[in-house]
Amino acid sequence: MFKRYKITWFGLALAVLVGILSNIFDLDPFDNLVLLFQSVEDYEIDEIFIALIIFLLFLATDLILHQKDRKVEAEKVKVYKAMASSTHHILNNFLHQMQLFKMTADNTPGFDPRILQLYNTIINEATQQIEALSSISEINETAIQKSVMPRGSQDSQSS
Repeated sequence: MFKRYKITWFGLALAVLVGILSNIFDLDPFDNLVLLFQSVEDYEIDEIFIALIIFLLFLATDLILHQKDRKVEAEKVKVYKAMASSTHHILNNFLHQMQLFKMTADNTPGFDPRILQLYNTIINEATQQIEALSSISEINETAIQKSVMPRGSQDSQSS
């Protein structure tokens, strides 16, 4: 739990420390802040401080939210790559097992050679699509669909 909320724990420790030191040394940080604002009132700097504090709070919030989004996206990419790798492994096993059927067909007299040629074409296309899917660089729906699209279709769509 500490690792997940370490900044919160640090803030709590700092707040407690400031409270304890304020009581020990009889300091009043709020009064000192008010005195600082009164001393710079002639220069109208106090409005800048308030605006700066508001801006920094929203900037920090925005940065935290974007960091969270980046972590979610990184996790999605990690899951996709693991899924693609597993799919690649399963399909490669399937393709290797299909080679046994091809070898049997090659050794069977009178087997139609056109069927073997069609089989080779199908296996080659499937292999190319698996490799294309595993090697995409930008992980989004369009890139994934484009990677498995037959080569002739990609050429006609990009024109």
